[in-house]
Parts: sequence; C-alpha cells; structure tokens
Amino acid sequence: MIDWLMLAVVWQGKFLGVDWHTWKVIGWLGNVCFFSRFIVQWYATERRQQVVIPSAFWWLSLSGCLCLLSYALFYQRDSVFIFANAFSWIPYVRNLIIHRRSKKAARVCGVCEFRSPAHANYCAQCGSLLSDPHPQAGVSEGSPADSDGLKERT
Repeated sequence: MIDWLMLAVVWQGKFLGVDWHTWKVIGWLGNVCFFSRFIVQWYATERRQQVVIPSAFWWLSLSGCLCLLSYALFYQRDSVFIFANAFSWIPYVRNLIIHRRSKKAARVCGVCEFRSPAHANYCAQCGSLLSDPHPQAGVSEGSPADSDGLKERT
C-alpha cells in the first residue's frame, strides 16, 4: 500500500527525482524563503485587517535572493539567472533600513503603550492624543498653541 507513496517520493533512487547536492539545497532554500515570505505577509495582513508588510518579509526576501544568487553564481553559472538576482537585494536592504529608522522614531502612547508612526498625532490603538516628542521653545507641553506654535493670547 505504501509502495506507490515511496515511488512518488523516491524515484530512480532520488528524493523527488532530484539529484541532491549542496548547491541544489541552497537553491531550494532560496525558493522556500521566497515562497514563505508571502505566507508571512498574508498572515500579518489578515491579523491586522489591513495591508501590512512586516520586516520578516524583507528578511526572507533578502535571504532568498542571496541563496538564489549563490546558486546561480557557483552552480548554474547562467548569466540570465545571475543578472536576475544580482541587484534585487538592493531594495530589500533599503526597506530594512527604512523599517529600522521608522521603528526607532516611533512614538509610544502614554495610555496603552502602542507604538505609532513618528508623524502620528493620535494613537492608532486607543485614539489618545500623543504628546509632542519635541516641544517648541517657549511653549510648555499641554499649553494651548495656535497654528504658528505661539502661545494663545489672553
């Protein structure tokens, strides 16, 4: 009964009919990384009920790209395959840098401790007004100010 399953998995003495070696494993690892990044993105989007691209997506993209580039350079030696992966790592690294900068600049809500983007005025979680991280000179935090940032006249 299991013979048909073994024939499907191990064909001509090879697992899945593939002649496995180190570079083949690296190439497949790159494909798995690329595929799994979409699962990560889908999960994050479903969880937040809005389109989200987490940093794990960019890390998986970078890992997959570097694995496939290594496979193309050292095993396939195919110029088309090499060129297709030679520069795709640049936006992945750039997005990771932007993500890190925005995470460092995030504002923490004093009520619920949710991290909001640096440009946010209100907490996305509870709606509380976020305090100004850089109060203007002459204007104490919490004092009324007009649009010019000057104290309101009494």
